[in-house]
Amino acid sequence: MKILMVSMNSIHFQRWTEQLKSSGHEIHWFNVRDGGYSKKLSWVNQIVGWKQKFSNLKGRSFLKKNYPWFYKKISVLIENNTAKAFEKALLEIKPDVVHSFVLYVSCVPILSVMKKYPNIKWIYSSWGSDLFYYQHQVDYLKNIKNVLPRVNYLFADCRRDVDLAKKYGFNGELLGVYPGGGGYELKTFEAHVLPVNQRKIILVKGYQGRSGRAITVLKAINNISDILKPFSVVVFGADKEVEDYINSNKLDSKLQLSIFTKAKFLPHTEIIKLMGKALIYIGNSNSDGMPNTLLEAIIMGAFPIQSNPGGASAEIIEHDKNGLLINDCEDVDHVKKLIVKAINENNLIADAFNFNQDKVKPNLSRASIAKEVISKYNKVVN
Repeated sequence: MKILMVSMNSIHFQRWTEQLKSSGHEIHWFNVRDGGYSKKLSWVNQIVGWKQKFSNLKGRSFLKKNYPWFYKKISVLIENNTAKAFEKALLEIKPDVVHSFVLYVSCVPILSVMKKYPNIKWIYSSWGSDLFYYQHQVDYLKNIKNVLPRVNYLFADCRRDVDLAKKYGFNGELLGVYPGGGGYELKTFEAHVLPVNQRKIILVKGYQGRSGRAITVLKAINNISDILKPFSVVVFGADKEVEDYINSNKLDSKLQLSIFTKAKFLPHTEIIKLMGKALIYIGNSNSDGMPNTLLEAIIMGAFPIQSNPGGASAEIIEHDKNGLLINDCEDVDHVKKLIVKAINENNLIADAFNFNQDKVKPNLSRASIAKEVISKYNKVVN
């Protein structure tokens, strides 16, 4: 079977696609943002280098970075049309199925082409905030309602988004609910999973921006800094405003604090190792699907305290059993009480560790998920 993937380059897309490496299927990838060739997917036929009409045009990067409004106006003169480039690839490859990842990135730009060829089967993967956040934006919701009736098959990273897709016009077949990047190589992580009694780190995801709410967590931590003195607090992936909050409130003088900013970039393997040492992991946002970092924290044995937008996190965390759910991502006092509860209830953390390692973790195995995913692709053409 020929599968034509349509996606921007991302670590989640790479991991998902890797599941198909030994599937026997012929995999093609239309890099929808033309971000360049990926060595990690060297076995995939990659359609890149299609976007720029004048590859040696000077000043392009400068304009795009400093004058995005102007670049957008002139882009039609210097960039090839995405739909036309995709249609050219579609006609050359003649795929059995097209698979788009993220609606507004990889479905909307090719919708006109997919409507033109209604007999070509179309799979859509919903990730993260793809439906949940953008349903509240008028223009995006219009796109959502235009795309979903044409889609034949759906993968989602949480059951919440299956319901949203149906609400906004999807009437095709659900192929399954799986982590956005597929499963995890559990055996490679085992050596980094410490026993609960050896863990002294409180690990905080430092995203702010549009949807992250790390500053709420840091305000809560600031309020209870006295009782956190025995612990090391580590903030990773910190946005600039998170770094500014830490500095302006002199948190490093109140806590054993380490901060890894987005600019410095902490490799994924190092984040995994930190999770294997962390007693508590805290992730807080106003919008997400099933957070990959939450799944990784569970696999690595950290006790999760996680926001629950639209009920997605509750699909894997049972509150007060294998983690704690943040019901209001903006409520500092609420987050503070959850952190205090976790610190004071040793049995809760120990029981959650055992439950997650014994019951939840095995379900996230890459081998078993990849086997299911491949069977779903096979089902599309049979």
